[in-house]
Amino acid sequence: MTSKDMADNAANEVKSNDNEREMIEIELLLEGIHRLYGYDFRNYALPSIKRRIYYHAQSENVSTISGLQEKVLHDRSAFDRLVQSLSIPVTEMFRDPELFLNFRRKIIPILRTYPYIRIWHAGCSTGEEVYSMAILLHEEGLYDKARIYATDMNNLSLQQAKEGVYGIDRMKLYTKNYLESGGTQSFSEYYTAKYDSVMFHPFLRKNIIFAEHNLATDRSFNEFNVIFCRNVMIYFNDELRNHVHGLFYDSLSHFGVLVLGAKESIHFTDYSDSYEPLDRVEKIYRKIK
Repeated sequence: MTSKDMADNAANEVKSNDNEREMIEIELLLEGIHRLYGYDFRNYALPSIKRRIYYHAQSENVSTISGLQEKVLHDRSAFDRLVQSLSIPVTEMFRDPELFLNFRRKIIPILRTYPYIRIWHAGCSTGEEVYSMAILLHEEGLYDKARIYATDMNNLSLQQAKEGVYGIDRMKLYTKNYLESGGTQSFSEYYTAKYDSVMFHPFLRKNIIFAEHNLATDRSFNEFNVIFCRNVMIYFNDELRNHVHGLFYDSLSHFGVLVLGAKESIHFTDYSDSYEPLDRVEKIYRKIK
């Protein structure tokens, strides 16, 4: 064996040890969070959660994941900051307008036949999608007989959702999305502008119930006609994704509608045969058994 081969072997061994140490640190951090706080990130997709953990460690001025673990397990505020980093909200009003347009055309006629409508927005983030649904139902004359349950594991995001206050700089995009989704009014009628922010009118919140709910650990809490869960499960591994689909299956009424994100699917889960597609492109499915 040449000296170069020996050096390469030594370098590979060091790299292997570093990778093993990294995995141990991540597993211990996530296990500690689960046991102490009840939040379960253990089945999140590794590349995504590792990237967010390292980014957050830098913001907390710690050099190792073990250092972050010590801080998080002994300081609740440090844990709250970590949860905020691990559940970065990415959302907007009427995001993917074609989806909401097709929801108006294909799902609203079904909902009109129901005496009462329950809709669950799982992983609602800061609430933009929830207010979008409230506006849509209002314009279709269905809001008074509807209840929207908006849940997320992130308390800071939920608080913003409850307040319904957003940056005014987003309104140009939101107005464009609203019009492309089939909106029938002037979008500005739904909010009041003040300085650099807007507040959506209180009547949109009257039938919304905001609550903390963790898809990884919490159970079904009601029966729903529609469940929205968009761009949440892309961060889960196969085991957790299948678990959450089981939760949704148990929570949907017969012929209930499941709406997923553009990069998500019910395929390769235990429940793929339990649904029929109402819109393959927009990932709208109906529970059939």
